[in-house]
Amino acid sequence: MIAPAKKINQKKAVQNYKDLLLPRMIEERMLTLLRQNKISKWFSGMGQEAISVGSTLSLKKEDYILPMHRNLGVFTTRGVPLYTLFTQLFGKRDGFTGGRDRSFHFGTTEHRIFGMISHLAATMPVADGIALAAKLRGKDQVAFSFCGDGATSEGDFHEALNLAAVWKLPAIFMIENNGYGLSTPSSEQFACEHIADRAVGYGMESMIIDGNDFFNVQEAVTKARKLALSGKPVLIEAKTFRMRGHEEASGTFYVPDELFEQWAEKDPIKRYEEWLLSEEILTEKKMKSIREEIQGSFTEDLDRALNADDPQFDEQEELNRAGLKSQPQASSNGQKHESSEKRIIDSIHLAQKQAFTEDDSFVMMGQDIAEYGGVFKASEGFVKLFGKDRIRNTPIIESGAIGAAIGLAVEGFKPVVEMQFADFISCGYNQIVNNLSKGRYRWMPDLNVTIRAPHGGGVGAGPFHSQCPENWFMQLPGVRVLVPSNVQDAQNMLYTALYDNNPVLFFEHKKLYRSIKEVTPDHCTFTDLEKASIVREGKDATIVTFGMGVHWAQEIADEYENNGVKIEIVDLRSLAPIDWETVIGSIEKTGRVLLLQENPEILGPMSELSAGITERGFELLDAPVMRCSSLHMPIPFSKELEKGYLANHRLREQLEKLLNF
Repeated sequence: MIAPAKKINQKKAVQNYKDLLLPRMIEERMLTLLRQNKISKWFSGMGQEAISVGSTLSLKKEDYILPMHRNLGVFTTRGVPLYTLFTQLFGKRDGFTGGRDRSFHFGTTEHRIFGMISHLAATMPVADGIALAAKLRGKDQVAFSFCGDGATSEGDFHEALNLAAVWKLPAIFMIENNGYGLSTPSSEQFACEHIADRAVGYGMESMIIDGNDFFNVQEAVTKARKLALSGKPVLIEAKTFRMRGHEEASGTFYVPDELFEQWAEKDPIKRYEEWLLSEEILTEKKMKSIREEIQGSFTEDLDRALNADDPQFDEQEELNRAGLKSQPQASSNGQKHESSEKRIIDSIHLAQKQAFTEDDSFVMMGQDIAEYGGVFKASEGFVKLFGKDRIRNTPIIESGAIGAAIGLAVEGFKPVVEMQFADFISCGYNQIVNNLSKGRYRWMPDLNVTIRAPHGGGVGAGPFHSQCPENWFMQLPGVRVLVPSNVQDAQNMLYTALYDNNPVLFFEHKKLYRSIKEVTPDHCTFTDLEKASIVREGKDATIVTFGMGVHWAQEIADEYENNGVKIEIVDLRSLAPIDWETVIGSIEKTGRVLLLQENPEILGPMSELSAGITERGFELLDAPVMRCSSLHMPIPFSKELEKGYLANHRLREQLEKLLNF
């Protein structure tokens, strides 16, 4: 065992011992409870306590830690209340998630801990966002992210390290290399000799340490913290071993017995005890007494937690927790502002410019958004106005950028992420679906994250630059999905979304950016994001649509009005949530409805509208609910082929069917 870099006093040495023992002894009790069928699952960190405890003790309490399955020692060393911790681990009502998530899938901002999700490396980009928040505020803080050796094969590992290095963030990434990703040995996980060897490719500092040596861990983390604060993020590979299965049910039959024998001799607590004895700090008798003391320190809380109440299902409470917080309230102070003619791209620019001028907690991230101004020029000139700290080019990392936005939002910033094209949002799908949308339901504070995504066809851009992926996200509770169709809405909806304490996906149609104009005030105001709009009054049929569909509907409604047929048009504006009151109210007036979308028919937004209208307004209908959609195929590149693909190619045919039924 490496001796400590500087001599520590007896009191500190004994406290370190207690900190190492506590998670080990809690685990021993948990394994007993597992055998008694009193808990359902356990992920053991036995043999790896030196990493969790040594790292946590070497950090400041202001530093954020992002732990994983085997980091019980992080929670105990940070002083997380044991009763609440145990009730979390048992899935009880008093746990941090109230039974809404399992075991270590939780965090606590009070203790500066950001919890994991099952997708492992997904929290590593979040560490970048937390580290960026500290850097922007000039704070003496780092973000310390744990990861296992298996998860280093995931894309978020690469994106997080690359971003940290490019932005020179105060971030440390601790890889607990215990030799196996569940049952797959490291030799089948990566070909390099050491995970730390990858650091040079990112331009990062790296260290390889003995993860079972408490003092080696402390020395490395202390050094890494200084490096990170100087703008040199660090990758630490801690060599260790997992003495139990990936989780208890999986067993350890795939691990050679000799490995257990070798690593048993390297047990971090055994080695620390040998050091205590050699330094004559403690005797065997005193160590036994300390063990009894530790056992007694948590038994009462654990027994109380075992008998604590299970969560009781209350539908409204669960839905409220999963759903949206109140939006910024629309208001008018009566002040008059100059107006001017704008295109949608101008209104998007204005909304962001006004918000960034008013509130310096806004930070923008995306590809080519800084000096270049974004591929559609939505942020043109912003670097000059707001500086490179707040208008930040990212590498090509959709997942990394969204993960970083989550970290920024947790720290009170209002991040705006521009997808260069909405099609590329698929590369960040996991962050949106599993980290962002579920955050507040699980344990997180409000997340003010706005993701802007230029979408839509009609410009001959082909299968990977023309999609309408907004329906992919409609089923996510706690996320707004907004699609403006005109200049005024683009201006005020985006401005409101920027201040909304909910995650917002804001889809902007590329073809509409510069093809329509409107005179609007040169000042943005809050608008009701959940209210649909009747953009044209009618009595013979309703077309419910959004985005580009509104313009298609207006064109055909003009034609039919010349023949005495009045079509009412409902612009949804919001796809999540849906304003059913306005939709059903229009159908009550007309008795017929055509659902128009640019998306392909199968499971597009109008599938939900069709089902909802049938449930809510079947008796109001004089004809079946009909849909007009683009074809169920990729969007072709040729403009001639694209014309046949798009929904408006079939709009007249479908409207005739509806009117003649």
